[in-house]
Amino acid sequence: MSEKTTISVIKADIGSLAGHHTVHPDCMAAASRVLAEGKREGVIEDFYVTHVGDDLVLIMTHRKGKDNKDVHTLAWNAFKEATKVSKELGLYAAGQDLLSDAFSGNVRGLGPAAAEMEIVERPSEPIVIFAADKTEPGAFNLPLFRIFADPFNTAGLVIDPRLHIGFTFEVVDVFEDKGVHMNSPEEMYDILALIGTPSRYVIRRVFRKDDGRIAAVVAVERLNLIAGKYVGKDDPVMIVRAQSGFPAVGEILEPFAFPHMVAGWMRGSHFGPLMPVPVRDARPTRFDGPPRVIALGFQVKDAKLIGPSDLFDDPAFDKARQVANEVTDYIRRHGPFMPHRLDPSEMEYTTLPQVLEKLKDRFKPVKDLPEPKIKHSEMLSGTEEAHD
Repeated sequence: MSEKTTISVIKADIGSLAGHHTVHPDCMAAASRVLAEGKREGVIEDFYVTHVGDDLVLIMTHRKGKDNKDVHTLAWNAFKEATKVSKELGLYAAGQDLLSDAFSGNVRGLGPAAAEMEIVERPSEPIVIFAADKTEPGAFNLPLFRIFADPFNTAGLVIDPRLHIGFTFEVVDVFEDKGVHMNSPEEMYDILALIGTPSRYVIRRVFRKDDGRIAAVVAVERLNLIAGKYVGKDDPVMIVRAQSGFPAVGEILEPFAFPHMVAGWMRGSHFGPLMPVPVRDARPTRFDGPPRVIALGFQVKDAKLIGPSDLFDDPAFDKARQVANEVTDYIRRHGPFMPHRLDPSEMEYTTLPQVLEKLKDRFKPVKDLPEPKIKHSEMLSGTEEAHD
């Protein structure tokens, strides 16, 4: 069997210049130096450092398999060095996603989001790396369903014999830490019944059904469930394989032409449209948003990264960005009201519980609530009379 290549995409919020919208170049340079040293020492074969919003994204290739201690240690050290620079510059929320100083050899559960895929390289191995900011892992549910199960999006499901048999979806319940494998198209409606609640049921992996080969993987860590409080939304990353037995790059990108509504945005407490942007525009500033997603295309050859191509740097996605801005205008006018603000179950990990705690002793049974007393200064003056 051919030697396997592992693609590891690990991201973390290590601090931002002026609020929550971008990573300082010095922080990216610090992380790059750590990864370059790891490459020289043979820990990784290649790397690329980028950002989406205030999240530092490390893309690495290596031969060590998933959840490798050396690779995760390298990523952790890169984040720590970037955080050090962030603190020296006085950047906002420095090291926000690094929830523990007690690193045990794996970043999972410590704050950073990680998506890893181990593959036997095809002669030509195109992949697409997605990274999102100001949203949650379930934001990729709708695009993944359309990529791998919707023939109106992916023509190959109908006309390509290698795709026609369908795909297997691994759906996880992020609250119960349980998962299930479900097949499309035969279980399509059951899949939709789950993933239509993206705050709880998240597509973690997709496999080709006939041979079990991995097709896509998503980082599904939820920081609020790890930390027990609001520490920022989860800002997921995703790896998708393309072409030659998998959906074409164009089919993989097509769902993002519709800026669907996702949870996140300001303080992780609002719904907003997911806007596909080139990296240069991945700086969410309006109400700390709207949520952004980038897509980088690479070729993987002998565990080396060829590229990237900034796939959303295309005027064909201008209309999606225009629609996202129009939806932003509309939804923002709701202010603190639903459906712009998240539902109560999602607000449990924001600052809302602190407000409720302050008011808890003032809540009374409705039948016992007294009528408000009218103060003398508030009564009508002149010839008019004040009425109860």
